[in-house]
Amino acid sequence: MSSAPLFEFITAIAGEAVSSAFEDAPLVDVHTHVYLPRYADALRARKDAPRIASLDIGGRTEERLLILDGEPAAGRPVGPQYWDREEKLKFMRRHNIDVSIVSLANPWLDFLSPDEAIRLANDLNVDMDAYCAGSPIADGLPSLRTLYGFGVLPLAPQVPVSAIVDAVRTLKNLPNVRGVIMGTRGVGAGLDDNTLEPLWEAIQASGLVVFIHPHYGVDSTAFGPRDNGHVLPLALGFPFETTIAASRLILAGVLDRYPDLKLLLAHSGGALPALSSRLASCVAHDPIVSTRLKHDARFYLGKLYYDAVAYGPDELSLAAAVVGRAHKYSESGGSYDAEKASRQLLFGTDHPFFPPLEETQRWRSVDENLAAIQEAQGLGVTAKDEVRGRNALRLFDLIS
Repeated sequence: MSSAPLFEFITAIAGEAVSSAFEDAPLVDVHTHVYLPRYADALRARKDAPRIASLDIGGRTEERLLILDGEPAAGRPVGPQYWDREEKLKFMRRHNIDVSIVSLANPWLDFLSPDEAIRLANDLNVDMDAYCAGSPIADGLPSLRTLYGFGVLPLAPQVPVSAIVDAVRTLKNLPNVRGVIMGTRGVGAGLDDNTLEPLWEAIQASGLVVFIHPHYGVDSTAFGPRDNGHVLPLALGFPFETTIAASRLILAGVLDRYPDLKLLLAHSGGALPALSSRLASCVAHDPIVSTRLKHDARFYLGKLYYDAVAYGPDELSLAAAVVGRAHKYSESGGSYDAEKASRQLLFGTDHPFFPPLEETQRWRSVDENLAAIQEAQGLGVTAKDEVRGRNALRLFDLIS
């Protein structure tokens, strides 16, 4: 049996098990992207990465997305599934996803001038609200639409922080926008940049969810000269970027000063769950930071939210475990909290990236991440229901 039919056989069985175990649980996708038409047009107008280029691929003209200089394999094929709302809804129907919280895909607005970033962020947020407003009512959830969105902020070098704070306040008036997506560079010096303090204050006051998502990865020379396609930058570079960004926020005391921030980390927090005790040990032994934080560094992992885009039950179990143990490391101490272990995890698919090689196949990102939730250790049936959807509905204020 070839690998493709074997995968289809396994996922069919897994799909039956998942659907029977979670028949009445809503399924909510918090990690799903769109290149809104206005944004795609802006990328088409560019001559340098990031851009969408029309390239001759094997004698046929195709649009390709090149998000970084030196993109391997002439970038990634793009088409209607990247910007057409009906394609998003078709994907959701096929995989029984009830609600999606859609975000603009990277590279966002880093590459623009200040005026361009401010103007385009405003236009894209209005577009996102309209994109979601035109979606149907969710089956079985009559008070909810099928689509809600993350807004985007004009985070680019030399943009005044006051303009970014104004954008946060504007987002609160868009009924279908429930959060913001941001990369890791802020206005150039990272998310722990002191100049961003008014931004964190405004976001905490707004109650919006912040989805921290990578774009640049790590220094590509670390991957060597061998052509491995996109594998190392995406499998390792992206989650390492998230790991570093989240660690810098912890070390800067941002989570101490703004304890009610709702920060959602892409790709299950990258390597942060696995390295959190090493991080805490290094903090405790470094005189520069040893007295900076109110709590042991491991405590702050329980303040964060994680998409369940882990692709495996052991990896997801680890993320749940570090969330559940977090209060053991508070200043006042505590015990393992099995309920909390599941409360900060949310299902995601990363659509429209990583499509199946055959159009008739289900998406592995859906089936593998659902199977990871189903098989994760330490989570009961009710807790797994929460991860599949109810955690997201509560976090984004869609249910009480």
